[in-house]
Amino acid sequence: MAKKKVLYITHEMSPFLELTEISKITRQLPQAIQEQGYEIRVLMPRFGCINERRNRLHEVIRLSGMNIVINDNDNPLIIKVASIQGAKMQVYFLDNEEYFQRRHVFSDDKEKFFDDNDERTIFFSKGAIETVKKLGWTPDIVHCHGWMSSLVPAYLKTTYKNDPMFKNTKVAYSVYENSFNGGLHADFSKKAVMSQMTEQDLTHYAPATNSALHMGAIAFADAVIKGDERIDPKVEEFIAASGKPVMNYTTFDQTETYAQFYEEMANAELVSA
Repeated sequence: MAKKKVLYITHEMSPFLELTEISKITRQLPQAIQEQGYEIRVLMPRFGCINERRNRLHEVIRLSGMNIVINDNDNPLIIKVASIQGAKMQVYFLDNEEYFQRRHVFSDDKEKFFDDNDERTIFFSKGAIETVKKLGWTPDIVHCHGWMSSLVPAYLKTTYKNDPMFKNTKVAYSVYENSFNGGLHADFSKKAVMSQMTEQDLTHYAPATNSALHMGAIAFADAVIKGDERIDPKVEEFIAASGKPVMNYTTFDQTETYAQFYEEMANAELVSA
């Protein structure tokens, strides 16, 4: 039997970028799942604070050269890769000079949230899917971590739902506690619309707050994973009302629980855990 394939999409991962507990989860979980016999890939942005020389990043020429369209503007997508020593894991980095080549991640040195974090999120989500297509690697499970990956479930279940690479793919979304205050640009949901979509499809995302992005992702995901013991009560209510299968919070070293959940997702036998 062929190995099941799990794609992890995250904005942070140890040792490359450590902002929250997400970085530890996305470092240890993929390796543990791989050691249990799964084939895995990890995608994240190449933020400017990630040291290329120290982490031995190098460009993957055959994957680079795509353009991601946002607001009718073509934005070049460069793909780089690094290996995690001792883990036999490769991590793919999505890079773009305008969106990611900055010393800071989401806020400037005066702690002002970047005005274009909405477009950076759209670029990353679109770019992640297109990168997987160019890899020619069909995932059984896509596991999205955190708000910057929140558009991926929407895109996979609308624009890409009939794509041969993704039509049988199941999507899990991990919800974490609020990681930014305020909101993204007011036109976020309008900018995020792709082909075979309307603004109405992205209604839940429209407020562009951290919780709204979570709720939008939950609405399209096949299953929800609680990544923190406590999450926004409004998001908790939304999860309950969605009727989606839920994996309750567990420490990320409980990889058997994740593996079982993935198996149930892939086999369409999902029940809440």
